[in-house]
Amino acid sequence: MTQSLAPAARPTAGPGRARRILRAVAVVSCVPYLALKAAWVSGSHVWIPEGSSLLDDRLTMAVINGLSILLDSAVIVLALVLTRPWGLRVPAWLLAFPVWVATGLLAPVMAGFPAQLVVRAFGGGGASSAGREAFLDEWVFAVVYTGFIAQGLALGGLFVLYARDRWGHLWRGRVWDLPVGAVGPAHRALAVAAAVLALLPLTLHALWACGVSAGLGEGRAADRGGEFYVLEALYVVFLLAAVTGAVLLAFRRGRALPVSVPLSLVWVGSGAVACWGGWLSLASLGGPADLADRATPLMNLAYAGQMLVGLLVAAIGVYHVAERSSGTARRAA
Repeated sequence: MTQSLAPAARPTAGPGRARRILRAVAVVSCVPYLALKAAWVSGSHVWIPEGSSLLDDRLTMAVINGLSILLDSAVIVLALVLTRPWGLRVPAWLLAFPVWVATGLLAPVMAGFPAQLVVRAFGGGGASSAGREAFLDEWVFAVVYTGFIAQGLALGGLFVLYARDRWGHLWRGRVWDLPVGAVGPAHRALAVAAAVLALLPLTLHALWACGVSAGLGEGRAADRGGEFYVLEALYVVFLLAAVTGAVLLAFRRGRALPVSVPLSLVWVGSGAVACWGGWLSLASLGGPADLADRATPLMNLAYAGQMLVGLLVAAIGVYHVAERSSGTARRAA
């Protein structure tokens, strides 16, 4: 697979002006978050109010903050890989996986934070906003999430330009142009499995987005507000995007659509539900000291379910790219 996805374009002398600007934005936007996390790992409580749940389990938070530093530092590495000539020689899997993870973690933030600001502007923040002030100083969210949005836009722009140069031939044409091998039984089986597994997390997130409190912990139910409902609605949207993209590819639905449409749905949707499902599952392992604020078994089941859905849908995308790439290589030979 690595050879079949080899660079389609020769390395150039260096990135153009647009890529240099996007690279600078990606790197600079990481600085506030990395500085804040490094301070917390070193033991500082800067901008964490007294009584915050972040102070309940110091060891767990140190581990999570350390992991956060590694993940955000990867954005800087990716920005370099996507803009340097040697980046075209990086094995496809070694580049695609971290970019997929970055897409999955950043996409919900990029969509959710502006939507939450709109909700709060119209007085819909509710209990969620009030509860969050005791969790962390309010202005920190604005700085950190603005940085995430800048990272997502810059890194996304860089990856689109990079992927166009290296793999643009893999998403040309329309769904009806897909070879028979690219929509075989394995794709359909994975798509059906993903759709079935998505029913539980999709139903739970839809219910929670509509105000139902069943399955939520007491603390989470009490702190609900407009911002909580926005996030739950976004989980529904990304789950639907992932399953829709999988079905379009596996069953060749929407045959007049450009292949890039279902591939984009698969890429963004699977990344968002898998990465956030995994992150929320990991975060719930330590959990706050107050039992009322901990994730319930049903919440953990929703997180695990959406993570599995994302991984299955991602597998469909991998199979599609591998088969279409090998088909292109055979025709070229």
